[in-house]
Amino acid sequence: MAERPAPRAVSFLTVAEVAAIMRVSKMTVYRLVHGGEMAAVRVGRSFRVPETAVREYLSEARTDVA
Repeated sequence: MAERPAPRAVSFLTVAEVAAIMRVSKMTVYRLVHGGEMAAVRVGRSFRVPETAVREYLSEARTDVA
C-alpha cells in the first residue's frame, strides 16, 4: 500500500492582516485579490489570503533602486 504524504498546514490571513503587513489599505488588498495579482480563497462573504501568497507577491514586487 502506497503511503500518502502528510498534508501541509496552510496559514491564512485576513485582508486586514495582509494590509497591516504590507502597510497598505484594505482596499488595496481587495484590488490585488480581485485583479488576480494575489491568490485568495473566499470564505462566506470574506476573503482569506494564504501567507505564502503574500510572501510571493512581496518578493515579485520588490524593485532594486540604483
